[in-house]
Amino acid sequence: MSDQSLTEQLIALLHRPITQDDRTRAALHVLDWIGCAVIGATTVPGEVMKDYGRYEPGGSSKAIGVGDVRAETAAFVNGAFGNVLEMDDIHRTSVLHPGPVVIPAALAIAQATGAETTAFLDALIRGYEVVIRIGASVGLGHYKYFHNTATCGPFGAAAAAGSVLGLNDAQMADALGNAGSLAGGLWQLRNEDVMSKQLHNAHAARSGLVAATLAQRGLTGPKRILEGPQGFYAAMCPDATPEVLTADPDAPWMIYDTSFKPWPACRHAHPTIDATLLLRDRVGSPDDIERIVVRTYADAVAFCDRPDPQNVIDAKFSLQHVVAVVLRDGKPVLGSFDPKNFRRADMTAIREKISVEAGETFSAAFPQHYGAEVEIWGRNGLHEKATVADALGDPGNPVGDDTVITKARELMAAAGLPDAKVAAIVQKTLALGRGGTIDDVTELLP
Repeated sequence: MSDQSLTEQLIALLHRPITQDDRTRAALHVLDWIGCAVIGATTVPGEVMKDYGRYEPGGSSKAIGVGDVRAETAAFVNGAFGNVLEMDDIHRTSVLHPGPVVIPAALAIAQATGAETTAFLDALIRGYEVVIRIGASVGLGHYKYFHNTATCGPFGAAAAAGSVLGLNDAQMADALGNAGSLAGGLWQLRNEDVMSKQLHNAHAARSGLVAATLAQRGLTGPKRILEGPQGFYAAMCPDATPEVLTADPDAPWMIYDTSFKPWPACRHAHPTIDATLLLRDRVGSPDDIERIVVRTYADAVAFCDRPDPQNVIDAKFSLQHVVAVVLRDGKPVLGSFDPKNFRRADMTAIREKISVEAGETFSAAFPQHYGAEVEIWGRNGLHEKATVADALGDPGNPVGDDTVITKARELMAAAGLPDAKVAAIVQKTLALGRGGTIDDVTELLP
């Protein structure tokens, strides 16, 4: 056994140099999160979390829709917002969402301590690095039962908060050890119409921040939380690959390997959306379609084979519904998953024609690639097929910065923010990478 624990080896990677380009990329992720969080705060679970935040007024960290609260409350409340509408950033091989956990933790502690913008952006880069590398190491056996954002998120939040606080390596190891001790989050929530996913993310952000602040004060934690005999891997990861944790130590920061999501649905449904969009103009009237087959990777089938969605979450996690949306209405928008739309008779008629199956090629490529194929048969000899190897927004099929900016604008506008305020938030957030201040951004948030 190495003298250094795996977390200590991982911490060593965080000392790599961070450039201005890296910080500019981090600022783009902050903007993407703000768009998702601002509209997430207007939803039913968002209102619940805002009401919770109002119980603890006072402090210097802003919770969206609440005001200034204690840092840990801000991390918790803001941590709940970013993923509500399934529009947040995602890392494909770790199968988790870094932004909605890492950003709230770093932002809350940066505000509480008056940290410089550079320290905040550097903390995001380090937090993304930790959560993604750990997430990539846990294996798909872990993902079968555990929500990776919830289980790996506390590590990333602790690394980000610890970076803002200037923890030394020993303190950072304590922070990661205790953050991992608090990790949890079961996928049972996907079998019921509940709001637990928002609690998962909120808890991950807050527990990481708390672990870091306690480490600064001397609270020790297990150094071998990952590889120990009763640690994270042994308890929760039957096919863990620890060697992934510190592989390619000179690679670009993992934030560059993180994807931006263009569609407001489960990421597992995105390659099916992309493939169907390629077919839409080739199949004519949807009423002439007789049969549709969706082939994708096994995890997408396990999570998203939902032919008869009964609620908004079901609809966002339904391969059948996203195909029907594209064929009937075009590119999915927020309202595509509202009850008035998933209950439409013309949507039901399309969904009933769809069968879903796992494709061996797609399953073998996952999670390095999120792919799908859609095949359509219809009247007058219609037979069309489209395949995508990588979902739009992934490194293998990237979107430009303008797409991310437009998405953030549209989400904030949909949340009811005036155009002038939206424009100011976009400008000030992107300016973080060029010397702008955190206060310039947070004072504009609702």
